[in-house]
Amino acid sequence: MTRYAVYGVPGLDPGAPTVAVQLRAAVEDWYAQHPEITADARRYGFHATFKAPFALADGVAIADLEDAVSAFAAGRHPVVLPAVQPLTIGSFRALVPTGDTAEVDALAQDIVRAFEPYRAPLTADDIARRRPERLTPRQCEILEEVGYPFALDEFRVHLTLTDALDAADAAAVDHAIAGHFAAFAGADIPLTALAVFIEPDRGAPFGIHSIHPFQEIA
Repeated sequence: MTRYAVYGVPGLDPGAPTVAVQLRAAVEDWYAQHPEITADARRYGFHATFKAPFALADGVAIADLEDAVSAFAAGRHPVVLPAVQPLTIGSFRALVPTGDTAEVDALAQDIVRAFEPYRAPLTADDIARRRPERLTPRQCEILEEVGYPFALDEFRVHLTLTDALDAADAAAVDHAIAGHFAAFAGADIPLTALAVFIEPDRGAPFGIHSIHPFQEIA
């Protein structure tokens, strides 16, 4: 089953600011240098999740989704991930904004809602993969409502750097991350476009299908 996602990717569009382009290159280099701890991260691709992977609803074509994403992005201004730092989320590592994320959080909620009409309902297998027994009651509600448990008020914007780590490896990985991303610690990272990603078959690598720039600020 083909799945689609709507992501924010720093440095992806041709007009992206230099710091975002440099960060994207640094992350791709990080993935290449550490394949043993980035397999899942590399499969999904460098991104901030806005609309998590979903199958298209009956009667919806990819062109319909692309048109909707393009129109949405053209009506919004770029946002900033303020003061990013490498942090721990669960057992994996990510670049996480440490400043005020109200603007990007609002954008994420709007994206989740805007593209709900394009999402097929979850199957029983889809729900089981999310391990609902490990989710909070609120996360289960959100999963049922929008197909992904870490959206809406459970959303936390981040840019994934690693897969889940064993405790024994964590200190060495943290040291390596700190060195690799030292130039970006505390930096404000602009998001200037949305991207539609495609997973052609379950478990295959996600690929960038199309890029949709936000409206430029005059």
